Amino acid sequence: MPIRSLGYLRLRTAKLEEWRTFGTDVLGLMPVEGRTPGALHFRIDDRPPRLVIRPSDGPGIDALGFEVADDRELAEVVSHVKGAGIGVLDGTGDEAAERCVQSFVRLQDPNGTPVEVYYGPVLDHRRLDTPLVSGFVTGVMGMGHAVIAAPDMAASYRFWTEVMGMRIRSSMRLAMGPDTTMSIRFLGCNPRHHTVALMESPFPGDLVHFMLEVETIDDVGMLLDRCEQRGVALQASLGRHTNDRVLSTYLVGPEDAAVEIGTGGVRVDDATWTTDEITKVSFWGHKFVPAATAKLKG
Repeated sequence: MPIRSLGYLRLRTAKLEEWRTFGTDVLGLMPVEGRTPGALHFRIDDRPPRLVIRPSDGPGIDALGFEVADDRELAEVVSHVKGAGIGVLDGTGDEAAERCVQSFVRLQDPNGTPVEVYYGPVLDHRRLDTPLVSGFVTGVMGMGHAVIAAPDMAASYRFWTEVMGMRIRSSMRLAMGPDTTMSIRFLGCNPRHHTVALMESPFPGDLVHFMLEVETIDDVGMLLDRCEQRGVALQASLGRHTNDRVLSTYLVGPEDAAVEIGTGGVRVDDATWTTDEITKVSFWGHKFVPAATAKLKG
């Protein structure tokens, strides 16, 4: 299957102004004018806005957008999805223009997560300006990764591997108590270790967190300084993961949205990579911080 990367994330929120401050002054994203009425649009590279957040009565996912190379690859995806008995809807011309892409289709995973597959990002060639961050790691690896809730792990795993063509990179069985184990599967489609991770959670369609990779450890350190200055709570402390080797921290954003910011991820060569099962989340750090929702200052 030709899915290349996670190209964009479209969210909804009841706290748009908090997201405006959080995205610009904490995460260091570039705010731009966009085509979704009333929404926030953030760039992190030379592509159209990777993160779009529209006003709503509460938080949620509008779409995880996955990129393919061209119209032939999009047609291949549609044929494969329909062959699996899954409904597919064509995006309209106006909707494609709103997303700054040439064409896209929409569907859902088995737990109701909204998925879009597109080709042809429409570039405006404005110079990127992210003064708080030296750079975000994107390119062929796309925006980053998303971890989504998968109450029916078996069905979700079949969908994301057999239908969407992701490859299993790592798995984990996380002990939640003396008699409870939660399964996590880390799936990739490019040199980034994982583009999608499935967490066996009881909240169907929920976004557990999304991750952006920055260029340097100093970018992570200065982010932590900004969080302290602005009273932004951490969900987990600084640490290094065992699976993708990312050095990262987790922030609590508006409406308890979790965002991982990290650096130094391993690059996977599928010609040599073999899947593994990890038994610890991190080599060190990533200590859970039971904190209230972040309250942004200013």
